[in-house]
Amino acid sequence: MIVDLPDTTISKLSKKLVTLREDGGAVALGRVLTLVIVSQLGEEEEAIEAANDASREHPMRVLVLSRIPEGTGEAARIDAQIRVGGDAGASEVIILRAYGDAASNEESLVNGLLLPDAPVVAWWPIEAPADVATTAIGHIAQRRITDASEHEDPHSALVELSKSYAPGDTDFAWTRLTLWRAQLAAVLDQPPYEAVTAVTVAGAADSASTVLLAAWLQMQLQVPVTQELTPRGSGDTGIHGVRLTRASGEIVLERPEDVVAILTQPNQPTHELTLPRRSMRDCLAEELRRLDPDPLYGEVITKGVRQLGADNAPREGN
Repeated sequence: MIVDLPDTTISKLSKKLVTLREDGGAVALGRVLTLVIVSQLGEEEEAIEAANDASREHPMRVLVLSRIPEGTGEAARIDAQIRVGGDAGASEVIILRAYGDAASNEESLVNGLLLPDAPVVAWWPIEAPADVATTAIGHIAQRRITDASEHEDPHSALVELSKSYAPGDTDFAWTRLTLWRAQLAAVLDQPPYEAVTAVTVAGAADSASTVLLAAWLQMQLQVPVTQELTPRGSGDTGIHGVRLTRASGEIVLERPEDVVAILTQPNQPTHELTLPRRSMRDCLAEELRRLDPDPLYGEVITKGVRQLGADNAPREGN
């Protein structure tokens, strides 16, 4: 069910939610958190779809704050839309389209719609402010999710995130590494237990995940890491592979396709592994599984990225 409320107020919207619950049986008793999505007008649907899918694992209320770009001369008003039932997965979706001065106070727009005594997660699916923790929405959230890959210069975005990091921040560029990190850790947990002497990480020049993977490996293994990046505009995306050098030879984990990776190790047969590119829904669902700060991401973004930049600037065209 979709209910449109043009030119409304937060008070009227709250009353309509109560009416819908009483008439249709839609209740908030099973919701475990409130997800606040901060987006631009017209760019919110993909994020809503991902939230609806993730809500089947994490029942929640989804508040979408969709702001019209500044300087359009629109009069101050709020157009709202409520989605429940089959149009909202296992959640209830409330979309606030704020125009003009009505968009200036984000916290007041969402405060009256937050679930009582439930955690708040804020998500900027497109470009995020430089310091999300100090924004009006970030201030009320326990977790704050960004996506550096959506920025024009993802590497610079990571550098900015390293400067403004606060406990509770996370980024989808880090979430996309979960399967890579698990596989590499599993490989190194098998004999022979030799030290890694050098690491090479290959990926696209605009891949923030490639940078974070290199930073994580350099921190964990305490060895030099070289980044081999394909030029921008080549059509390649994401992480291409990792090469670990040890005394007995090289361990190579490459992903030539979007789903299958190839693992090559000395004196062992070649293995094909399932290593799919993670969707927005997969990343969101994983981040909602933990609502406490991620200390490892904090170390990688604040220390690892800076150290990687100081020791080894990425090189394109290798």
